[in-house]
Amino acid sequence: MINAISFKKTSALAAAALALTFAALPVQEAEARRGRNAALAAGLIGGALIGGALLAPRAYGAPVYHAPGPVYVEEPVCYRVRERVWDDYRGRWVRVTRRVCE
Repeated sequence: MINAISFKKTSALAAAALALTFAALPVQEAEARRGRNAALAAGLIGGALIGGALLAPRAYGAPVYHAPGPVYVEEPVCYRVRERVWDDYRGRWVRVTRRVCE
């Protein structure tokens, strides 16, 4: 995969080569009055503008992290119950408190 830096360099080189190619094209007869220097200057300026636009740093905003919204969970209803149970180890009835949830 091409990383961003090498892609920017490749794009800038391609834009510069394209601008120099258009600047070096033969001048048509209608443009002969301006001369070859005007075409060369226009190609260089166009290449500089395109290359500058491609290499300009991008202004990105601060990253925004979207946290999930609040989730409402209905808690189970719990209560304590005291009851008498038979304890085989002790051999008698004992009172215990248990938590019962519905």
